[in-house]
Amino acid sequence: MTWSATARGAHQPDNTAFTQQRLPAWQPLLSASITLPLFFCAGLAFIGLGLGLYYSSNGIKELEYDYTGDPGTGNCSVCAAEGQGRAPPPNCSCAWYFSLPELFPGPVYLYYELTNFYQNNRRYGVSRDDAQLSGLPSALHNPVNECAPYQFSATGLPIAPCGAIANSLFNDSFSLWHQRRPGGPYVEVPLDRAAIAWWTDYHVKFHNPPLVNGSLALAFRGTAPPPNWHRPVYELSPDPNNTGFINQDFVVWMRTAALPTFRKLFARIRQGNYTAGLPRGAYRVNITYNYPVRVFGGHKLIIFSNISWMGGKNPFLGIAYLVVGSLCILMGFVMLVVYIRYQDQNEEEDDDE
Repeated sequence: MTWSATARGAHQPDNTAFTQQRLPAWQPLLSASITLPLFFCAGLAFIGLGLGLYYSSNGIKELEYDYTGDPGTGNCSVCAAEGQGRAPPPNCSCAWYFSLPELFPGPVYLYYELTNFYQNNRRYGVSRDDAQLSGLPSALHNPVNECAPYQFSATGLPIAPCGAIANSLFNDSFSLWHQRRPGGPYVEVPLDRAAIAWWTDYHVKFHNPPLVNGSLALAFRGTAPPPNWHRPVYELSPDPNNTGFINQDFVVWMRTAALPTFRKLFARIRQGNYTAGLPRGAYRVNITYNYPVRVFGGHKLIIFSNISWMGGKNPFLGIAYLVVGSLCILMGFVMLVVYIRYQDQNEEEDDDE
């Protein structure tokens, strides 16, 4: 008995206000005079913020064009028909003509959008080798098993970059031309393709392997490109600061989307005479049609958009705030009615007593 009492005492906390939970605490009693104003104030705040977000989103201008090539939808249907649901023939091109009656205010962003493309599929999302993409020489020639069946080529060479995400790299390209006056020549609009990827992706996650004798091609020697690629990764761009694993288009594509309909940034329009936006006039977008989407029932679009203080066009956020704010005010009125009813009932019972 003595040993048991001693052992029990050794494991007991000190007899202090903190360890014995005797510190003073504030325990608010939520009454109607506190709860109802909170609901009404929160509802009004959410509605005000929601209106601001909604009207700000509606103020963003967008111009989009579906160039999938469905029959009868434009000259891109020729490229889609020649591909017959598979990859279109090489060097197939089409164009989109449009006119702007007034200035399209900048800054203008050029996106491409894909539909019915499930980048959030689990097997697809893990089909990559982050160690290889970080430039580790050992991982370059030993891709992880998650990359299968795009881990090794038919000849047994390691694929770089490996995995289904890299193999499905979007490879359409666009150029924008402006006709300043009717009947005049088309002038190419400069597209700023620099820094379109996330800063953390470009500077932290993605690196090329160390150069061999000053050559990136020698660093990738002994590897094979993904099956759907027509050139190796070190030839993605003639710019040495934009090729290999640090190619901007490649880095943008490797950040997978959460929804089956998504858009990714292709370029910004903010140079030369277009810093204020796209002036009025006729325009032509030259499209190099390479990427097959009809085989999985998808669509691809070109989108010109500007932004506001809240970012790109997103009406859902404003609608969500409006719905939550309305529910708060509705619940406030419901609780007010209940409070008044039962308060009167309690007063009648007190009077009867």
